[in-house]
Amino acid sequence: MESLYSRNRIYITQEQQEKIKNTRILLGGAGLGSVIAECALRLGFEKITIIDGDRVELSNLNRQNYTREDIGKYKAEALAMRLFAINPYADITFYNEYIAQNNLDRLIRNCDIAINALDFKDSSPIDFDEKCHQLGIYTVHPYNFGWGGMVMIMSPDGLTLRDLMKDGNPENFEIKMAQYVDGYSQYWNISENKWFHEILTAYSKDTIKYPVPQLSIGCWISAALCVNTMVRLILGQKVKLCPKFYLSSLLSDCN
Repeated sequence: MESLYSRNRIYITQEQQEKIKNTRILLGGAGLGSVIAECALRLGFEKITIIDGDRVELSNLNRQNYTREDIGKYKAEALAMRLFAINPYADITFYNEYIAQNNLDRLIRNCDIAINALDFKDSSPIDFDEKCHQLGIYTVHPYNFGWGGMVMIMSPDGLTLRDLMKDGNPENFEIKMAQYVDGYSQYWNISENKWFHEILTAYSKDTIKYPVPQLSIGCWISAALCVNTMVRLILGQKVKLCPKFYLSSLLSDCN
């Protein structure tokens, strides 16, 4: 195992490291995706495509993987430069553009696993998800829930994101997903997720509905869950698929 990944030993075999290295991942969104990308690169994923038309803003710095020097720059490009600084030999491609109906065929291709970390401002996350579904690509959906992180995995032959949308409206889908997780937890009496219900209740009383509050903690937890999920997928190991999910927080052990 090359020295860059020598500390991965025991956890990851040489053969597994090669599979990780050669797996092509597509990152839709470089907000939460910025943390996921670095976690993935440091573990050994070296074929990464980043798509995002946003520019870095000061308010991003409480949780996203950028610095003040990046403010005003395209997120996709700034993130790619950060990744190259860590591993200049990695195969990193970036597109400073938003996902839309007219570029789906061009941008979503030649990948093994996709990460849908797009903002739910319009139908682009749904379109992204359905295109991956059509191409037989597993899609990983990470969510930052403040003190915790969540990941849901869509399989090519399973449910799609649209299947979870009761009204078909992508607006504020993060909140709808949070309500789904809360309802699921209450229905199955998952007591360790009590903290999540309390946070969601507090948010429902908040007079400022947008932007949704997020913490760096939830970002890093969801990134770790996301990368762990990708490793298990490419190694053929069992994972929970939609409508099940992974939700992790220190608060889950405090109830």
